[in-house]
Amino acid sequence: MKKYGVLIAGIMALSFVLTGSWASAAEKTGFVDVREVMFTSNAGKKEADDIKKAIDKTKGIIKERETELSKLKDELEKQKPLLKEDALKDKELAYQKKYRDYQILVKDSNEEFQAKEQEILRKLIPEILKVVQAIGEKEKYGMIVDISQIPIAYHAKENELTKRVIEEFNKTYKPKK
Repeated sequence: MKKYGVLIAGIMALSFVLTGSWASAAEKTGFVDVREVMFTSNAGKKEADDIKKAIDKTKGIIKERETELSKLKDELEKQKPLLKEDALKDKELAYQKKYRDYQILVKDSNEEFQAKEQEILRKLIPEILKVVQAIGEKEKYGMIVDISQIPIAYHAKENELTKRVIEEFNKTYKPKK
């Protein structure tokens, strides 16, 4: 996502240099929040729902492991005074192994969800940008700025294109199988 922000900032700077001033570049400048398009479009909502279902399933597995670890720890604490040193070490090692397995599960799950999120970004952003470009060309915008990437102190609401981009994206986007 940051690559797109840097790219857009570079394009803005280049357009200011080529046009000679902010005023001439700002004559027909549109603004879109690509992040909002991603999360509120039909395709974005569907992708987010798919990830949420997977997260909920994994949370259930993690919760089971947490419960199991809690029981093992309680059992170990209760049996500690009764067990011989070797048996205590064995139980502690078994607990530590299960705890490491739990940590690996959590870490792997987080990495998996981050990878899925990045995959969605790689899939949707180019398609969203095609819609933005089509609107820009059709309506002769000099530039359209992604306000989710670049902090802008003010922009004219009549040049806000986010809702239109969402509508067009919902109409045109067809998931690739």
